[in-house]
Amino acid sequence: MKLIWRKYVALTLVFALVLPAFVLADAIPGDVIITLGEDLSETQKQALLDEMGATQEDTIIYVTNEEEHQYLGNYISASRIGTNALSSSKITLGEEGAGLAVESNNINWVSDEMYANALITAGVEDADIYITAPIPVSGTAALTGLIKAYEIATEIEIPEEQKQIANEELIRTGELSDSIGMEEATELMNRIKEEIANNPVETEEDLRELIRRVAAELGITLTDEELNGLVSLFMRMKDLNIDWNQVQDQISRVRDNLGEFLNREDTQGFIKNFLDLINRLIDSLRGLFSS
Repeated sequence: MKLIWRKYVALTLVFALVLPAFVLADAIPGDVIITLGEDLSETQKQALLDEMGATQEDTIIYVTNEEEHQYLGNYISASRIGTNALSSSKITLGEEGAGLAVESNNINWVSDEMYANALITAGVEDADIYITAPIPVSGTAALTGLIKAYEIATEIEIPEEQKQIANEELIRTGELSDSIGMEEATELMNRIKEEIANNPVETEEDLRELIRRVAAELGITLTDEELNGLVSLFMRMKDLNIDWNQVQDQISRVRDNLGEFLNREDTQGFIKNFLDLINRLIDSLRGLFSS
């Protein structure tokens, strides 16, 4: 039940976001790619490979500290990124429509749900994700390796702007969580999307006022820096090339995947209504972002 709920949370939260969807190329379900931080010692590498259950058939790639700075440097300080690439991960491609499942170890700042949302914003779908490190780390740099691994596994080149937005989303949500809490940050992000869908904004100032209003309704006080960061993020999301038909198809698959969870009397009505709401939001968003 915990795994079903995790998949539900990871996928349905992101459907409230502005996100692109990609179709896998010649990827084969079950394909595994492991990413290792380039600065791991040989002992650490072997320990993490054992932890992830690596086999000789698995593809292993390395992520450098320079790559981490490339995608995170615009959003967090160099000192927080650090000088060593340690975060590692395992991505196992799933069947089409399987959704994302994320699990982490030794990650103390980025939540599993934050990874899932950022990954789908980047175009990653249908995979089991495991993220780990030899010592407790923030986890911000792991996204770089996961996106790199997905590109190699699926032979899909994710646009650079899309990678940047995914990383920015991860950082913005994490920073908001530090100041207002994870649940509050998630609710704020989702409510902003709902408001944009129901009340399309034409200008950056309109968007700024919308965010201020939603935050006030939730009893959240944003600093000027937090507000400016959200405005920047959502304005950039508006410019993404979104296939809304594909997104709606993914929602239908989520409905199928809920299985036993949807059949429970205490959750069936709630989730059905929630997914119906997201479908209505997508209809509104299609008109908003196609102009």
